[in-house]
Amino acid sequence: MPAKVRQKLGLGPGSVLEWDDDGEKVVLRRIGRYTSEDVHRRVFPTPPKPRTLAELKEGVRRYIKRRRASH
Repeated sequence: MPAKVRQKLGLGPGSVLEWDDDGEKVVLRRIGRYTSEDVHRRVFPTPPKPRTLAELKEGVRRYIKRRRASH
């Protein structure tokens, strides 16, 4: 799907689409989006552990530090 169409519809990874085809035209609609928790539950056998905002910020800080160290 062209980037302009994806941007206009607000489509990204995990977007759920619905379409109707009446033989002459196709109508496409975004009807939802999977959350990161939805994806995690499909991939891993245990649900994700709830994190505090401080834990999330620390995780992001460590990730960025590792990324900068590898370049």
